Amino acid sequence: MLNQCVLTGNLGDDPVSHYTPEGTAVATFSLAFNTSHKKKAPNWIKVTCFQKLAEVASQYLHKGARVGIVGTLDQHKWTGDDGNTRSTFQIIASTVEFIKTDGRGFKEGENNDEVPF
Repeated sequence: MLNQCVLTGNLGDDPVSHYTPEGTAVATFSLAFNTSHKKKAPNWIKVTCFQKLAEVASQYLHKGARVGIVGTLDQHKWTGDDGNTRSTFQIIASTVEFIKTDGRGFKEGENNDEVPF
């Protein structure tokens, strides 16, 4: 069974990062994307990155940056305080393509077109 998603959108906030107790880097951010060419409110989905990709995303991405995401769709289910089952979807990113950033995170003199992946 194939599970691959490709989305292009803009970050809704700066990435939030942390390390697991095992030392794995994790970064999450919300991604706004459109489903049609008509002007309407965007859809939102959470994106999670791991390891080196998480470190790079935390360092170079920011609110408003335009990115392309390739990853797998993951459904998270839990039971709410009211006893009802809830669920949400997220993308577990395998690739993040920088389309447009303002250069934050790059050192003086670095070429902003070259991201260290």
